[in-house]
Amino acid sequence: MTEPKPRDVQVTPIGADTAVLRSRTWDRLKFEVEYSLQHGTTANSYLIQADKTAVFDPPGESFSEIYLRELQQCVDLQQLDYAILGHINPNRAVTLKALLELAPQVTFVCSKPGAVALRTVFPKQELKVLVARGEETLDLGKDHQLRFIPIPTPRWPDGLCTYDPATGILFTDKLFGTHVCAEQVFDDGWKLLDEDRRHYYDCLHAAQSRQVATALDKIAQFQAKLYAPGHGPIVRYSKSRLTHDYQQWSQQQQERDITVALIYASAYGNTATLAQAITKGITKSSVGVELINCEFTAAAEIQAAVEKCDGFIIGSPTLGGHMPTQVQTALGIVLSTAAKSKLAGVFGSYGWSGEAVDEIESKLKDAGYRFGFDTIRAKFKPTDITLQQCKETGTDFAQALKKAKKIRIPRQPISDSQIDRTEQAVGRIVGSLCVVAARRGEVESAMLASWVSQASFNPPGLTVAVARDRAIEPLMHTGDRFVLNILQEGMNLRRHFLKPFAPGENRFTGLATQAAENGCSILSEALAYLECTVANRIECGDHWLVYAVVNNGKVLQPGGMTAVYRRKSGSQY
Repeated sequence: MTEPKPRDVQVTPIGADTAVLRSRTWDRLKFEVEYSLQHGTTANSYLIQADKTAVFDPPGESFSEIYLRELQQCVDLQQLDYAILGHINPNRAVTLKALLELAPQVTFVCSKPGAVALRTVFPKQELKVLVARGEETLDLGKDHQLRFIPIPTPRWPDGLCTYDPATGILFTDKLFGTHVCAEQVFDDGWKLLDEDRRHYYDCLHAAQSRQVATALDKIAQFQAKLYAPGHGPIVRYSKSRLTHDYQQWSQQQQERDITVALIYASAYGNTATLAQAITKGITKSSVGVELINCEFTAAAEIQAAVEKCDGFIIGSPTLGGHMPTQVQTALGIVLSTAAKSKLAGVFGSYGWSGEAVDEIESKLKDAGYRFGFDTIRAKFKPTDITLQQCKETGTDFAQALKKAKKIRIPRQPISDSQIDRTEQAVGRIVGSLCVVAARRGEVESAMLASWVSQASFNPPGLTVAVARDRAIEPLMHTGDRFVLNILQEGMNLRRHFLKPFAPGENRFTGLATQAAENGCSILSEALAYLECTVANRIECGDHWLVYAVVNNGKVLQPGGMTAVYRRKSGSQY
């Protein structure tokens, strides 16, 4: 096993008087815990040194020391004029405090909500703050006339992009990013980034697609040559393609037939993290989500979202034994607006008590709402296991909404003679029954699969089709490992994995298992098993087709016969 690479800062010129400082790690950062992949990341900060000097988006606490050390090699911090902030959060605040000690003369440039956040970070200090409202320019000299574009979203209400006409660089912060770590600074070979880019969008932006679409319209007014995001490669070669993808993905989210209004407030970021995990589970099921941060959303907008949604979920922290005022207001709007037929859900985080969550749950129950899941309560910062439970909860909530909507449209039972002939023919494709078992860290899941096929001899490889809304899907990305347990004839294991599981429930309770070399579970009663590593995956309609290389395997029951699954129709399992 190779030794993990240390964290470092890579400095590279990217335009006239402009450089990027890429703080890199090959590990997953803790503050991105809801982002489930482990492909590493870069935290990109940018530096313009003209007649005046400006630094963009200093990274979070994980990189504070090495970043500031490298920044001082590039510029005399006593001469630093501006620190331009695309957004502000508690993690980034640690670096900002250290930067202010080294450069007390610096002027912070941020949006109006960002200025409010800065006052929270520095409650007792007099700061130099320039509020960017989108009309002014900032002259750094040498034609660097910076333009500012506020792009508020529920997750980042203080979002701000910056355009530099001298270089054609658009500094996009959270837009167009990717959580990968590599030597490449630009996006050459960008087709290899497709899967990671889509996953980044789904995790960070799918639930705020309406605001993302508005942001895309705003930045289209500028003749950008490069996108300089906060994470991942700088976008040079695929700028048009990635812009089109964002437009298409956002449009798809807004055209969903079924929608959920997810209303929340977050004191320390923990409730927001839960909200993101739940929305990820909902969007996996092709159900739209309107993410509403009620701290920054007008009452009329909340009411409109509640009126048009098919279900709603409310999340809240507990502050001083109560829910925040903004959540109280939003709850009042829900109680007076939402039809009793709409499915409801409640979640929240707390430190020492959780009265806010209990109070919301009680008021909704008293009003007669049905709940789509058991209320989620997380103490302090949610763990990976809690977030997996939230994702599965979101998926179950979406499936319940789909089922309810179908009930409203009466359908006649379909007999064998009525099934489309093509579906009958497709259904004659026979597959072996297997249990796919996957693990990443402390998170483990499994599913019964019949769409499995050998795909290559050298290297030995196979494909598995995984539905988008399966709980195991987030554990089946490129680089992930799993065990394919091939079942033998009989119903014991099949019956066990056909039953529904509660969100986060252990799929292997009551079964004899052992750990494979890759850490995943081998079923002792299986006919055979294969240890696999995901090499690639392809988006195929409502499924992902996962191609994996077989690393190891063994027949456990030499005299057994492979279990085979036969279907009547190609339209269902």
